[in-house]
Amino acid sequence: MIGTIILFISKGRSSHILRFNEELFFIYLLPPIIFNAGFQVKKKQFFQNFFTIMLFGVVGVFISSVVITAELIFMESTNNFPNVTVALGCWWLFPMFGFVGLAARDYLAIGTIFSSTDTVCTLQVLHQDETPLLYSLVFGEGVVNDATSVVLFNAVQKIDVNRLDGWAAVHVLGDFLYLFSTSTALGVAAGLLTSFVLKGLYFGRHVFAAMSFIAETFIFLYVGMDALDIEKWKISKLSFGISLGIYSTVTLLILLGRAAFVFPLSAFSNYWNRTAERPSPITFKHQIVIWWAGLMRGAVSIALAFKKFTYSGVTLDPVNATMITITIIVVLFSTSVFGFLTKPLIDYLLPRANNRGIHREPTTPKEELKLPLLSLEESATTNIIRAKDSLSMLIERPVYTIHYYWRKFDDSYMRPIFGGSHDN
Repeated sequence: MIGTIILFISKGRSSHILRFNEELFFIYLLPPIIFNAGFQVKKKQFFQNFFTIMLFGVVGVFISSVVITAELIFMESTNNFPNVTVALGCWWLFPMFGFVGLAARDYLAIGTIFSSTDTVCTLQVLHQDETPLLYSLVFGEGVVNDATSVVLFNAVQKIDVNRLDGWAAVHVLGDFLYLFSTSTALGVAAGLLTSFVLKGLYFGRHVFAAMSFIAETFIFLYVGMDALDIEKWKISKLSFGISLGIYSTVTLLILLGRAAFVFPLSAFSNYWNRTAERPSPITFKHQIVIWWAGLMRGAVSIALAFKKFTYSGVTLDPVNATMITITIIVVLFSTSVFGFLTKPLIDYLLPRANNRGIHREPTTPKEELKLPLLSLEESATTNIIRAKDSLSMLIERPVYTIHYYWRKFDDSYMRPIFGGSHDN
């Protein structure tokens, strides 16, 4: 709407009142959004489902990126069969529409750009008290997904496109792990420092919520204005029919990339947690909701596209301009159409009158924190027995055990130093 108004006032010359700067987004706008998401996390649910969330948020991004970019299958030639290469994804489909000019690194970037999700719409419809497991998985994946997409995007930009082999994949994985671990360490340090400074100040949570809202509003105001940027549409040389085919192709690849990991990883998570303290598995209806929740694309996709295909929001290259318009159209379409259908879908799959899927957390008795082999008040035999019991519980129920001891450590040390309520 804002873009239309500005376009009308300027008599069709421009829909801009500002230029998007991707560095401004990543340095000043994205941190408040992710930081506020961390503030809103229900830590009990998040850490209890930490393994599944990391599967969806990290492994899922890799799988989705491969499906969207290109899936290469190499078969070595033998006496009876020649060398066969099968390629699926935008790497193979874009040239079929006559859209050429993208380099190998560009295709790799496209996979990460369209693997970033925006689950805000689904979270507005889900009810945390009725489906805490589902809400925790959707919310947790959304937070981890954004960070993973940004880190993977930076990692693939360092790849040597002249040597796309197994070692290139290893290098990408190594760069990803380095960036992910260092970013996590910096995030933990910054989070603890902020928590210590804001300890006891209730308004701190509201400050970051307001900052996050302002940042998200700014992003979508710009998206609306840039969607009607006449300059980029004029620079793009593709016809309407070809452009529509590319938009549809990207949307289809997003659907396939999402399904390629949600359903298999959900089955793996159910198998892994079959003996854990999870009263109910991730049902097929829950899996459909999780799959649908990740179809919307948002601010991170926009920012990554501008970082890759523009210089401070400006591009004169037809191919780069086309990629910007593709990203904007996919974001607007997925947010409006998929977002509009979210509530009817969830109401159909998870009617509120049916409370059989409500997940009640088991109550954990409050115990004094005693770490194995560290108690000086008891005999060595008692300590050894406790260590054996803890090790057995870790082997049988690893996710629950880690969550159990983390909660005890959190209640005994973290909350007294850094603050936080004991009912979360």
